[in-house]
Amino acid sequence: MTTIENLKGSHTDIQEIISDLRAMMTKEQLSIRPNAMTTHRMICDLAEKMKVHMSEQDRGVYPDLLTHHDPKLKSMAWGFLNGQKPMRKQFEQYHHRWLKNCDFNFTDEFIADTFEIFDMIEDRIQREETILIPTLEKSGVFARAV
Repeated sequence: MTTIENLKGSHTDIQEIISDLRAMMTKEQLSIRPNAMTTHRMICDLAEKMKVHMSEQDRGVYPDLLTHHDPKLKSMAWGFLNGQKPMRKQFEQYHHRWLKNCDFNFTDEFIADTFEIFDMIEDRIQREETILIPTLEKSGVFARAV
């Protein structure tokens, strides 16, 4: 079961990983093979956490919102669901390009692409924190959904 506290906790975990990775992802740090391997592992962990986070929302948040009588809640749910599609596609492309072969020789392009992914995730979390969660709390729907 998903709760608002679970969503917030997931957001905190994801943001902490991104913060750590941003600090680690310099050319100097990544030129040290153990650092690069750790960075790679953390990026894979982040991707897995994002999959779980979105899956939990797909099962525990959106179904009841999509069938709710309030058209504003339905519309919000569709907006967030539709926003996940390009995010998932971008993750898949990123993973295929940068992570599948365990190549720890990270280039400037890799770092730029990774920071773009981080920005996308942080933007999504910010929208969930400022729109989705307050709407769920205010409407009381979430309490009935879980």
